[in-house]
Amino acid sequence: MKIRIKFSKSAAMIFVGHLDMVRYFQKAMRRANVDIAYSGGFNPHQVMSFAAPLGVGIYSNGEYLDIEANSVTTASDMVNALQQQMVEGVSIVSVKMLPEGTTNAMASVAAAGYTVRFRAGAEPDFDYQNAILSFYQKESINVIKKTKKSEKELDLKPFIFELKPVEDGIYMLVDASSSGNIKPNLIMQAFFKENGKELGEFDTIITREDTYTNVGTEEEPLFQPLDSMGNDF
Repeated sequence: MKIRIKFSKSAAMIFVGHLDMVRYFQKAMRRANVDIAYSGGFNPHQVMSFAAPLGVGIYSNGEYLDIEANSVTTASDMVNALQQQMVEGVSIVSVKMLPEGTTNAMASVAAAGYTVRFRAGAEPDFDYQNAILSFYQKESINVIKKTKKSEKELDLKPFIFELKPVEDGIYMLVDASSSGNIKPNLIMQAFFKENGKELGEFDTIITREDTYTNVGTEEEPLFQPLDSMGNDF
């Protein structure tokens, strides 16, 4: 059976990279006595899949991993057992059972919502809350996106689904799929450049609020949190 686990990440754990988080949860599964399934072959490993990896230094209220379990008791038992193995900065939010045939967390990701706040003393010296609305109304938002091997011009506008001011910062809903995967800092750098300013490397505090799938109907929003696909048990 497939299980989807939602967790948050804060404090010093925001500086732990994705591969180390994978190893961390592998150890947590063993210590919590979760009856997780293992792959076959000469080098068996836990059947585990994470949703879109989180960048180092970013907080999150909505991270996900899927596991395959041989047996389970109740969701509350699994939450409690895993939570007892968590260090400060990682907290288990929920555990859901996935319907048969559900694609894994990584393949399900369509978008991610982020809140960007400014560190004390690094607040913009212009009216950024009104400026962000004007910025989002532009027909195109062209940037140079750098990769390990090259750089290319990219129009960010099609990859931004929502961009608005909030009480203490800026909220954005952006493409987080394998074909898009837009980083919030890339948008913020383009926004500051548009206003004749330069964004410092450590000026912002970024929180991923949740990760979303494109499952939806005419009656429901297009983007649903990944945990909406699971059932309680």
